[in-house]
Amino acid sequence: MTPHHVLTRLAQYFHVVWLEPAHHWREMGALRTRVAAPSEIDTILPGGFERHVPESWLPDIYRPAWAGRAMLRFRVKHGWRRLRARGCRVGVLYLWHPRFEAALEASGYELSMYHIDDEYTFSTDAPPIGEQERRVLREVDQVFAVSPLLMERKSGVNPHMTLVPEGVDFRLYSTPVAQPFDLVKVPHPRIGYTGYLKRHLDWPLLRELAQRHPQWSFVFVGARSLDREAEELVEEISRLPNVFMLGAKTVVELAAYPQHFDVCTMPYNVNNYTNNIYPLKLHEYLASGRPVVGTPIRSLLDFPGTVWLASTTEDWSAVLEAALGGQAMSAACVAARQAVAREHDWSELIYRIAKSVCEHLGPEFEQRLKRVDLGVMRTTGEH
Repeated sequence: MTPHHVLTRLAQYFHVVWLEPAHHWREMGALRTRVAAPSEIDTILPGGFERHVPESWLPDIYRPAWAGRAMLRFRVKHGWRRLRARGCRVGVLYLWHPRFEAALEASGYELSMYHIDDEYTFSTDAPPIGEQERRVLREVDQVFAVSPLLMERKSGVNPHMTLVPEGVDFRLYSTPVAQPFDLVKVPHPRIGYTGYLKRHLDWPLLRELAQRHPQWSFVFVGARSLDREAEELVEEISRLPNVFMLGAKTVVELAAYPQHFDVCTMPYNVNNYTNNIYPLKLHEYLASGRPVVGTPIRSLLDFPGTVWLASTTEDWSAVLEAALGGQAMSAACVAARQAVAREHDWSELIYRIAKSVCEHLGPEFEQRLKRVDLGVMRTTGEH
């Protein structure tokens, strides 16, 4: 997820302590077995990055509200203690959700930042800014927003707001690799999708496309995160002979799939939620060099000539047919797509965030701004 991509890479510039979410107090049994012992993930993350699992006596409490806020402040103070043990003298508080507002009440930091990477209500109506988020926006020193519409909707509260879109590990996604074993027997042409299978995808559209074009293979790579209605549709679709559900993959494994698709897709429903997102897969697809087709959500409108857009089933059929044509894979087209992805390499985007941190803290921090080749972050979680 975006916080993992950003903060593990910021650890190339600064010491970072990641505060793991606390368990609810009702789960005290689970808390007793939850330890911060080194794991496989810790051994492959940057040396400047450290996970901190909250102590069992600092659970998440919803009621009374004052107790929950106090517990969060205690957890944050323990994070500062870990940083001071590393010799850090200046603290930066980096929030990823307005529900962590109480962290702003804890002392120990000189700079506060809030990174908006989603419409956190997850409502298709995209309601006005809630009071809690408005308070966070007012209080912090710097705001980052991941998409153009989030910038438009959340602006006007804090003058220090910057667009930082989703990025890509360009080297990982652009370097040719062998076909994954479970893709070898899938016939071409392959119409592919990578990422969570969720209700925000247009499953009726996908069902109709798969039924209308039995000569195409529709490939879905990712774990399911569905409501009951969408789950029923996905089950129906998965029974079609030209549909291949390949399941969850690690981050590194997932990167091998787009370059072996014939077309990469982003078949989102278009509504006031999806118009606020910036698909993480966008630049991962483009880095593969393959043609990319998506529905006209707001963030994709900024890539005319690079991303093919379609709305109706007829539009999708026509655009996919065109994308499967030989011209779409010409050297010039492949280079154009990869050039856009290269501009969104995580190294460039994280440098932008690190530069903002240093500008806020003062000129004595500018020596940290040597550009870093952030390379492949070989995490093992599902993408």
